[in-house]
Amino acid sequence: MKILVINAGSSSLKYQLIDMDTETAIAKGGCERIGIEGSLLKHKTGDKETEIKEFMPDHKYALKLVLDVLVDKTYGAIGSMEEIDAVGHRVLHSGGDFDSSVVVDDNVLAICKKNEELGPLHMAANIAGIEACQAVMPTKPQVAVFDTTFHATMPDYAYMYGIDYDDYKNYKVRKYGFHGTSHMFVSQETIKYLGLEGKPSKIITCHLGNGSSISAVENGKCVDTTMGFTPLEGMLMGTRSGVIDPAAVEFLGKKKGYDMSRMVTYLNKECGVQGVSKNSSDFRDLCKSSAEGDELSTLALNMFTYQCKKYVGSYMAAMGGVDCIVFTAGIGENTPVVRGGILDGLESFGIVYDKEKNAQRASGIRDITGENSKVKILILPTNEELAIARETLSLIK
Repeated sequence: MKILVINAGSSSLKYQLIDMDTETAIAKGGCERIGIEGSLLKHKTGDKETEIKEFMPDHKYALKLVLDVLVDKTYGAIGSMEEIDAVGHRVLHSGGDFDSSVVVDDNVLAICKKNEELGPLHMAANIAGIEACQAVMPTKPQVAVFDTTFHATMPDYAYMYGIDYDDYKNYKVRKYGFHGTSHMFVSQETIKYLGLEGKPSKIITCHLGNGSSISAVENGKCVDTTMGFTPLEGMLMGTRSGVIDPAAVEFLGKKKGYDMSRMVTYLNKECGVQGVSKNSSDFRDLCKSSAEGDELSTLALNMFTYQCKKYVGSYMAAMGGVDCIVFTAGIGENTPVVRGGILDGLESFGIVYDKEKNAQRASGIRDITGENSKVKILILPTNEELAIARETLSLIK
């Protein structure tokens, strides 16, 4: 069975064609600059790669190019479109209307459009991707896999804000959490790796990338996560400020002459480790600059690891312990100094990591647990596309 996974952005469309018999990607690529001059499709099947430079006015046109290259005699991966059994779509927001992935019908699409205001940039693109697939592949099942639904198991006291309850009910203002497909995949793979299927488990998943979030997962279910109503909440990130006193937002806005919309852009795009370091949002640059003695880069790294450490500690308290801490995504998988900064000082909680193993570069699942540690510590590559494909397969079966 073959499933096409679509991740549509405002001017992009990433895809993977996954053979679910082996859970391997047999083709993948992406369209860039949709609706903008210089549109480009990059495609790879096995060891064959190609680029198509052609203007793509919209997502429907981009998808047609994707389907054409998938069946291309030279660069394709399938003989005809009939080999694709279903399409799984990454969709940002469920708005609390869905607590799991769903097969898309007219009602589901209408609800997604209603919830577009909760994430206008992402949701508009996600909906465009679904509608493009419906137009080009009308007989194939479409499945929406929401970034928020893994966190739908959070108890109300974890996801509620301290606002008037009527405002929560009327406007859906609450913590939703994001990176759900990654946290789901990583926690499930951790449970398998540790042989904890069907057994009690307490896992803290650290998805650390340009956007970062940490989740507390008890018995396979999310009980808390760091991102909130939007992905802006939590620790500071590449360009996001993370948690900040709302009164400071008003104060800064007045000082800088920014209205609220401009302040939201500022907090999302101009802050985080980039704003603190005055250097870069790329942690590779920060680590290099810090090692060379740049004080602001060192400050940004210390702020990030300290805030992550606080969330790890709070989730241990919330769950009454932890069996495993797992690191994933670009920074979590590839930056030893960040992992070390988070784990250093946690020895009194029975958490000890192997510094030599932590410093090693390798692929696949890595166990960096130290001697006499009571808690397992893993590095586990995420695979959100495979998680979406698995969800899609389970629904169309």
